Amino acid sequence: MITLSTLTNSCRPKKTAKRLGRGMGSKKGKTCGKGNKGDKARQGYKTRPGYEGGQLPLYRKSPCRGFTNGRFRSDVYAINLGRLEEIFNDGDIVNLKILQEKGYAPRRALGGLKILSQGELSKKVTIEATAFSQLAEEKLTKAGIKFSRIETA
Repeated sequence: MITLSTLTNSCRPKKTAKRLGRGMGSKKGKTCGKGNKGDKARQGYKTRPGYEGGQLPLYRKSPCRGFTNGRFRSDVYAINLGRLEEIFNDGDIVNLKILQEKGYAPRRALGGLKILSQGELSKKVTIEATAFSQLAEEKLTKAGIKFSRIETA
């Protein structure tokens, strides 16, 4: 039978705090295990990643190489059908500019607007987007909702 007196703590016990500066007999007295002088012995010291004590760090010595897509990437703003159901009413036109005015899409979406298929759209809206997922197109044609593909500027 289990009683309160037979219960044991199965969790790991809490780690006791290291008591620093409590005399020479504690093994962590005087310098508190930090050595003598220097930045690392001071209170509040944190090492900055990559810092090598004033020496030119490795990340600055190594040559800049490789390719990044950042200059050529055109970010696409994607939105689900279920989200359009929440935002718009019957007869509205859905496009990137209107989504930006309503505060849903970012100002910088050079790749345009893409419609994704998650959720259901029952409201009769007109959608103008640069891309549609295959399943979203199927759902829109099945629901009889007008949609058109437009080119990005």
